[in-house]
Amino acid sequence: MSTAEKIKEIEAEMARTQKNKATSFHLGILKAKLAKLKRELLTPKSSGGGGEGVGFDVAKTGVARVGFVGFPSVGKSTLMSKLTGTHSEVGAYEFTTLTTVPGVVTYKGAKIQLLDLPGIIEGAKDGKGRGRQVIAVARTCSLIFLVLDVLKPLTDKHLIERELEGFGIRLNKEPPHITFKKKDKGGINMTSTVPLTHLDLDQVKAILSEYKIHNADVGLKCDATVDDLIDVIEGNRVYIPAIYVLNKIDQISIQELDLIYKVPHAVPISAHHGWNFDGLLDMMWDYLDLVRIYTKPKKLMPDFNEPVVLRRGHTSVEAFCNNIHKAILREFSHALVWGSSVKFNPQKVGKDHILQDEDVVQIVKRL
Repeated sequence: MSTAEKIKEIEAEMARTQKNKATSFHLGILKAKLAKLKRELLTPKSSGGGGEGVGFDVAKTGVARVGFVGFPSVGKSTLMSKLTGTHSEVGAYEFTTLTTVPGVVTYKGAKIQLLDLPGIIEGAKDGKGRGRQVIAVARTCSLIFLVLDVLKPLTDKHLIERELEGFGIRLNKEPPHITFKKKDKGGINMTSTVPLTHLDLDQVKAILSEYKIHNADVGLKCDATVDDLIDVIEGNRVYIPAIYVLNKIDQISIQELDLIYKVPHAVPISAHHGWNFDGLLDMMWDYLDLVRIYTKPKKLMPDFNEPVVLRRGHTSVEAFCNNIHKAILREFSHALVWGSSVKFNPQKVGKDHILQDEDVVQIVKRL
Protein backbone atom coordinates (compact mmCIF):
# COMPACT_ATOMS: atom_id res chain seq x y z
CA MET A 1 0.00 0.00 0.00
CA SER A 2 1.37 3.44 -0.95
CA THR A 3 1.81 6.27 1.56
CA ALA A 4 -1.07 8.21 -0.04
CA GLU A 5 -3.35 5.15 0.26
CA LYS A 6 -2.38 4.70 3.93
CA ILE A 7 -3.22 8.35 4.56
CA LYS A 8 -6.65 7.97 2.93
CA GLU A 9 -7.32 4.83 4.96
CA ILE A 10 -6.51 6.58 8.28
CA GLU A 11 -8.50 9.69 7.31
CA ALA A 12 -11.48 7.45 6.49
CA GLU A 13 -11.19 5.70 9.86
CA MET A 14 -11.03 9.06 11.67
CA ALA A 15 -14.08 10.30 9.76
CA ARG A 16 -16.22 7.33 10.81
CA THR A 17 -15.03 7.38 14.43
CA GLN A 18 -17.35 9.29 16.75
CA LYS A 19 -15.55 12.06 18.61
CA ASN A 20 -16.06 11.70 22.36
CA LYS A 21 -14.04 11.10 25.51
CA ALA A 22 -14.05 7.34 24.99
CA THR A 23 -12.55 7.58 21.49
CA SER A 24 -10.11 10.46 22.12
CA PHE A 25 -7.25 8.08 22.95
CA HIS A 26 -7.74 6.12 19.70
CA LEU A 27 -8.08 9.33 17.63
CA GLY A 28 -4.88 10.67 19.16
CA ILE A 29 -2.97 7.58 17.99
CA LEU A 30 -4.48 7.91 14.50
CA LYS A 31 -3.48 11.59 14.33
CA ALA A 32 0.11 10.70 15.23
CA LYS A 33 0.20 7.98 12.54
CA LEU A 34 -1.27 10.45 10.04
CA ALA A 35 1.29 13.15 10.84
CA LYS A 36 4.16 10.70 10.30
CA LEU A 37 2.77 9.51 6.95
CA LYS A 38 2.20 13.07 5.74
CA ARG A 39 5.80 13.91 6.60
CA GLU A 40 6.93 10.97 4.47
CA LEU A 41 4.72 12.10 1.61
CA LEU A 42 5.73 15.75 1.72
CA THR A 43 9.47 15.22 2.21
CA PRO A 44 10.25 12.29 -0.09
CA LYS A 45 13.78 10.99 -0.41
CA SER A 46 15.64 12.71 -3.25
CA SER A 47 15.52 10.74 -6.45
CA GLY A 48 18.45 12.65 -7.89
CA GLY A 49 16.32 13.86 -10.79
CA GLY A 50 16.31 17.50 -9.72
CA GLY A 51 14.74 20.36 -11.59
CA GLU A 52 11.25 19.89 -10.16
CA GLY A 53 11.29 23.17 -8.28
CA VAL A 54 12.84 25.31 -11.03
CA GLY A 55 11.23 28.75 -11.16
CA PHE A 56 9.72 28.50 -7.69
CA ASP A 57 12.52 29.36 -5.28
CA VAL A 58 13.42 33.05 -5.36
CA ALA A 59 16.28 34.85 -3.61
CA LYS A 60 15.07 36.92 -0.67
CA THR A 61 15.24 40.70 -0.92
CA GLY A 62 13.91 43.50 1.26
CA VAL A 63 13.09 43.37 4.97
CA ALA A 64 10.18 40.92 4.68
CA ARG A 65 8.55 38.53 2.22
CA VAL A 66 4.82 38.34 1.43
CA GLY A 67 3.46 35.42 -0.59
CA PHE A 68 0.21 35.50 -2.59
CA VAL A 69 -1.59 32.15 -2.19
CA GLY A 70 -4.91 31.26 -3.76
CA PHE A 71 -6.74 29.18 -6.30
CA PRO A 72 -6.25 30.02 -10.00
CA SER A 73 -7.94 33.10 -11.46
CA VAL A 74 -8.76 34.93 -8.21
CA GLY A 75 -6.78 38.03 -9.18
CA LYS A 76 -3.34 37.44 -7.62
CA SER A 77 -1.45 38.51 -10.74
CA THR A 78 -3.56 41.64 -11.24
CA LEU A 79 -3.00 42.62 -7.59
CA MET A 80 0.75 41.99 -7.94
CA SER A 81 1.00 44.10 -11.10
CA LYS A 82 -0.95 47.00 -9.57
CA LEU A 83 1.02 47.03 -6.30
CA THR A 84 4.53 46.65 -7.71
CA GLY A 85 4.45 47.45 -11.40
CA THR A 86 5.94 43.99 -11.94
CA HIS A 87 4.53 42.24 -15.00
CA SER A 88 2.82 39.03 -14.04
CA GLU A 89 0.81 37.23 -16.72
CA VAL A 90 -2.88 38.00 -16.30
CA GLY A 91 -5.63 36.04 -17.99
CA ALA A 92 -9.23 34.95 -17.55
CA TYR A 93 -8.23 31.31 -17.50
CA GLU A 94 -6.64 29.04 -14.93
CA PHE A 95 -2.89 28.62 -14.29
CA THR A 96 -1.77 31.81 -16.03
CA THR A 97 1.17 32.09 -13.60
CA LEU A 98 3.36 28.99 -13.88
CA THR A 99 6.35 30.08 -11.80
CA THR A 100 6.96 32.39 -8.84
CA VAL A 101 6.96 36.03 -9.96
CA PRO A 102 8.79 38.35 -7.53
CA GLY A 103 8.27 42.06 -7.08
CA VAL A 104 8.98 44.76 -4.50
CA VAL A 105 6.71 47.33 -2.90
CA THR A 106 8.17 50.18 -0.83
CA TYR A 107 5.91 51.13 2.06
CA LYS A 108 6.75 53.50 4.93
CA GLY A 109 10.36 53.45 3.76
CA ALA A 110 10.62 49.64 3.88
CA LYS A 111 11.26 47.49 0.81
CA ILE A 112 9.00 44.43 1.03
CA GLN A 113 9.27 41.51 -1.38
CA LEU A 114 6.01 40.24 -2.86
CA LEU A 115 5.76 36.79 -4.48
CA ASP A 116 2.98 35.92 -6.90
CA LEU A 117 2.77 32.13 -6.55
CA PRO A 118 1.07 29.85 -9.09
CA GLY A 119 -2.52 28.97 -8.23
CA ILE A 120 -2.83 25.90 -6.06
CA ILE A 121 -5.47 23.23 -6.45
CA GLU A 122 -7.28 21.01 -3.98
CA GLY A 123 -4.91 18.18 -3.09
CA ALA A 124 -1.79 20.37 -3.32
CA LYS A 125 -0.60 19.09 0.06
CA ASP A 126 -0.67 15.57 -1.40
CA GLY A 127 1.49 16.61 -4.34
CA LYS A 128 -1.23 17.34 -6.92
CA GLY A 129 -0.32 19.87 -9.58
CA ARG A 130 2.79 21.71 -8.44
CA GLY A 131 1.26 22.47 -5.07
CA ARG A 132 4.14 21.03 -3.09
CA GLN A 133 6.60 23.54 -4.56
CA VAL A 134 4.13 26.43 -4.21
CA ILE A 135 3.45 25.73 -0.54
CA ALA A 136 7.17 25.14 0.13
CA VAL A 137 7.82 28.74 -0.99
CA ALA A 138 4.88 29.94 1.12
CA ARG A 139 6.61 28.42 4.18
CA THR A 140 9.48 30.90 3.71
CA CYS A 141 7.23 33.98 3.85
CA SER A 142 6.91 36.48 6.69
CA LEU A 143 3.23 36.97 5.81
CA ILE A 144 0.75 35.24 3.52
CA PHE A 145 -1.95 36.97 1.49
CA LEU A 146 -4.73 34.40 0.97
CA VAL A 147 -6.38 35.88 -2.10
CA LEU A 148 -10.02 34.83 -2.31
CA ASP A 149 -12.90 35.49 -4.69
CA VAL A 150 -15.38 37.54 -2.65
CA LEU A 151 -18.28 35.66 -4.30
CA LYS A 152 -17.22 32.34 -2.74
CA PRO A 153 -14.80 33.24 0.08
CA LEU A 154 -15.67 30.71 2.79
CA THR A 155 -15.53 27.63 0.56
CA ASP A 156 -12.15 28.55 -0.88
CA LYS A 157 -10.86 29.76 2.51
CA HIS A 158 -11.46 26.38 4.19
CA LEU A 159 -9.96 24.43 1.28
CA ILE A 160 -6.77 26.52 1.15
CA GLU A 161 -6.37 26.48 4.94
CA ARG A 162 -6.60 22.68 4.82
CA GLU A 163 -3.90 22.52 2.13
CA LEU A 164 -1.56 24.80 4.09
CA GLU A 165 -2.26 23.00 7.39
CA GLY A 166 -1.39 19.71 5.69
CA PHE A 167 1.99 21.17 4.79
CA GLY A 168 2.77 22.26 8.35
CA ILE A 169 1.79 25.93 7.99
CA ARG A 170 -0.19 27.31 10.92
CA LEU A 171 -1.98 30.57 10.08
CA ASN A 172 -2.49 33.34 12.64
CA LYS A 173 -1.53 31.03 15.49
CA GLU A 174 1.16 31.12 18.15
CA PRO A 175 3.39 28.07 18.74
CA PRO A 176 1.97 25.96 21.61
CA HIS A 177 3.67 26.50 24.96
CA ILE A 178 5.10 22.98 25.17
CA THR A 179 8.66 21.98 26.01
CA PHE A 180 9.84 18.62 24.73
CA LYS A 181 13.22 17.06 25.34
CA LYS A 182 14.32 13.50 24.59
CA LYS A 183 16.56 11.74 27.11
CA ASP A 184 18.42 8.44 27.39
CA LYS A 185 16.48 6.90 30.28
CA GLY A 186 13.85 7.56 32.94
CA GLY A 187 10.69 7.03 30.86
CA ILE A 188 8.16 9.72 30.01
CA ASN A 189 7.90 12.54 32.55
CA MET A 190 5.04 15.02 32.06
CA THR A 191 4.53 18.25 34.00
CA SER A 192 1.89 20.94 33.54
CA THR A 193 1.38 24.44 34.93
CA VAL A 194 -2.31 24.65 33.90
CA PRO A 195 -5.30 22.27 34.20
CA LEU A 196 -5.44 19.87 31.22
CA THR A 197 -8.71 18.98 29.50
CA HIS A 198 -7.41 17.36 26.27
CA LEU A 199 -4.36 15.32 27.28
CA ASP A 200 -3.29 12.95 30.04
CA LEU A 201 -0.08 11.02 30.68
CA ASP A 202 -1.33 7.83 29.02
CA GLN A 203 -2.21 9.72 25.81
CA VAL A 204 1.15 11.48 25.78
CA LYS A 205 2.96 8.15 26.24
CA ALA A 206 0.93 6.54 23.45
CA ILE A 207 1.60 9.37 20.99
CA LEU A 208 5.32 9.40 21.79
CA SER A 209 5.38 5.63 21.39
CA GLU A 210 4.21 6.06 17.79
CA TYR A 211 7.42 8.03 17.26
CA LYS A 212 9.42 5.32 19.05
CA ILE A 213 10.16 7.76 21.87
CA HIS A 214 10.12 6.10 25.29
CA ASN A 215 12.23 8.53 27.34
CA ALA A 216 11.45 12.25 27.34
CA ASP A 217 10.47 15.24 29.46
CA VAL A 218 7.26 17.00 28.35
CA GLY A 219 6.29 20.32 29.91
CA LEU A 220 2.82 21.73 29.20
CA LYS A 221 2.31 25.44 29.86
CA CYS A 222 -1.05 25.56 28.06
CA ASP A 223 -4.17 23.40 27.78
CA ALA A 224 -2.59 21.57 24.84
CA THR A 225 -4.42 19.33 22.39
CA VAL A 226 -3.20 16.18 20.68
CA ASP A 227 -2.55 18.26 17.55
CA ASP A 228 -0.43 20.73 19.55
CA LEU A 229 1.72 17.93 20.96
CA ILE A 230 2.18 16.32 17.53
CA ASP A 231 3.20 19.68 16.05
CA VAL A 232 5.92 20.06 18.69
CA ILE A 233 7.17 16.48 18.22
CA GLU A 234 7.27 16.88 14.43
CA GLY A 235 9.23 20.10 14.94
CA ASN A 236 8.79 21.33 11.35
CA ARG A 237 5.73 23.56 11.72
CA VAL A 238 5.87 27.24 10.77
CA TYR A 239 3.60 29.87 12.32
CA ILE A 240 2.84 32.62 9.81
CA PRO A 241 0.43 35.57 10.03
CA ALA A 242 -2.09 35.68 7.20
CA ILE A 243 -4.45 38.25 5.70
CA TYR A 244 -7.52 37.10 3.77
CA VAL A 245 -7.59 39.39 0.73
CA LEU A 246 -11.20 39.34 -0.51
CA ASN A 247 -10.97 40.44 -4.13
CA LYS A 248 -13.61 41.61 -6.65
CA ILE A 249 -15.68 43.74 -4.23
CA ASP A 250 -16.87 45.68 -7.28
CA GLN A 251 -19.19 42.68 -7.87
CA ILE A 252 -21.08 42.83 -4.53
CA SER A 253 -23.49 45.20 -2.78
CA ILE A 254 -22.73 47.68 -0.01
CA GLN A 255 -24.71 45.50 2.45
CA GLU A 256 -22.57 42.46 1.59
CA LEU A 257 -19.42 44.57 1.97
CA ASP A 258 -20.47 45.50 5.53
CA LEU A 259 -20.60 41.78 6.42
CA ILE A 260 -17.14 41.16 4.97
CA TYR A 261 -15.60 43.76 7.28
CA LYS A 262 -16.61 41.51 10.20
CA VAL A 263 -14.52 38.55 8.95
CA PRO A 264 -11.36 38.21 11.12
CA HIS A 265 -8.03 38.95 9.41
CA ALA A 266 -9.83 40.00 6.21
CA VAL A 267 -9.55 43.06 3.98
CA PRO A 268 -11.83 43.64 0.96
CA ILE A 269 -10.30 45.02 -2.26
CA SER A 270 -10.79 45.30 -5.99
CA ALA A 271 -7.50 44.52 -7.71
CA HIS A 272 -8.97 45.54 -11.08
CA HIS A 273 -10.05 49.02 -9.91
CA GLY A 274 -7.32 49.49 -7.28
CA TRP A 275 -9.88 49.90 -4.48
CA ASN A 276 -8.76 49.84 -0.84
CA PHE A 277 -5.06 49.23 -1.54
CA ASP A 278 -4.27 51.67 1.29
CA GLY A 279 -6.25 49.49 3.71
CA LEU A 280 -4.45 46.37 2.47
CA LEU A 281 -0.98 47.90 2.83
CA ASP A 282 -1.78 49.29 6.30
CA MET A 283 -2.90 45.85 7.43
CA MET A 284 0.19 44.28 5.84
CA TRP A 285 2.41 46.64 7.83
CA ASP A 286 0.61 45.82 11.10
CA TYR A 287 0.82 42.06 10.54
CA LEU A 288 4.51 42.17 9.57
CA ASP A 289 5.14 43.98 12.89
CA LEU A 290 8.03 46.06 11.57
CA VAL A 291 9.78 48.92 13.34
CA ARG A 292 11.41 51.94 11.64
CA ILE A 293 14.52 53.44 13.21
CA TYR A 294 15.97 56.66 11.80
CA THR A 295 19.68 57.44 11.79
CA LYS A 296 21.13 60.78 12.86
CA PRO A 297 24.71 61.63 11.90
CA LYS A 298 26.53 63.91 14.33
CA LYS A 299 25.62 67.61 13.89
CA LEU A 300 23.18 66.76 11.08
CA MET A 301 19.41 66.33 10.84
CA PRO A 302 17.96 62.77 11.02
CA ASP A 303 17.56 60.89 7.74
CA PHE A 304 13.79 60.32 7.53
CA ASN A 305 13.94 58.99 3.96
CA GLU A 306 15.87 55.73 4.56
CA PRO A 307 14.88 54.13 7.88
CA VAL A 308 16.56 51.02 9.24
CA VAL A 309 13.67 48.54 9.37
CA LEU A 310 13.75 45.77 12.00
CA ARG A 311 11.34 43.04 13.09
CA ARG A 312 9.70 43.74 16.46
CA GLY A 313 11.43 41.66 19.12
CA HIS A 314 14.79 42.27 17.42
CA THR A 315 15.13 46.02 17.93
CA SER A 316 18.03 46.40 20.34
CA VAL A 317 20.65 49.06 19.61
CA GLU A 318 23.01 46.13 18.92
CA ALA A 319 20.65 44.73 16.25
CA PHE A 320 20.31 48.23 14.80
CA CYS A 321 24.10 48.59 14.53
CA ASN A 322 24.53 45.12 13.00
CA ASN A 323 21.85 45.91 10.42
CA ILE A 324 23.90 48.87 9.21
CA HIS A 325 27.37 47.26 9.46
CA LYS A 326 28.82 44.73 11.89
CA ALA A 327 32.02 46.79 12.25
CA ILE A 328 30.12 49.58 14.07
CA LEU A 329 30.01 47.66 17.36
CA ARG A 330 33.81 47.37 17.49
CA GLU A 331 34.05 51.15 18.03
CA PHE A 332 30.72 51.56 19.85
CA SER A 333 30.70 53.71 23.01
CA HIS A 334 26.99 54.49 23.43
CA ALA A 335 23.98 55.76 21.51
CA LEU A 336 21.87 58.88 21.82
CA VAL A 337 18.18 58.16 21.32
CA TRP A 338 15.19 60.42 20.69
CA GLY A 339 11.70 58.92 20.73
CA SER A 340 9.16 56.83 22.62
CA SER A 341 11.67 54.28 23.97
CA VAL A 342 13.40 56.85 26.22
CA LYS A 343 12.25 59.03 29.12
CA PHE A 344 13.91 62.21 27.86
CA ASN A 345 15.36 63.40 24.54
CA PRO A 346 18.10 62.64 23.82
CA GLN A 347 18.96 59.85 26.26
CA LYS A 348 22.30 58.07 26.47
CA VAL A 349 21.81 54.28 26.15
CA GLY A 350 23.86 51.10 25.73
CA LYS A 351 23.70 48.40 23.08
CA ASP A 352 21.03 46.39 24.99
CA HIS A 353 18.47 49.23 24.88
CA ILE A 354 15.26 48.26 23.05
CA LEU A 355 14.19 50.75 20.38
CA GLN A 356 10.60 51.61 19.40
CA ASP A 357 9.02 52.56 16.08
CA GLU A 358 10.27 55.89 14.69
CA ASP A 359 13.03 56.36 17.26
CA VAL A 360 15.99 58.43 16.12
CA VAL A 361 19.47 57.08 16.92
CA GLN A 362 22.92 58.64 16.86
CA ILE A 363 25.86 56.26 17.39
CA VAL A 364 28.77 57.63 19.40
CA LYS A 365 32.18 55.96 18.87
CA ARG A 366 34.81 55.35 21.52
CA LEU A 367 37.50 58.02 21.70
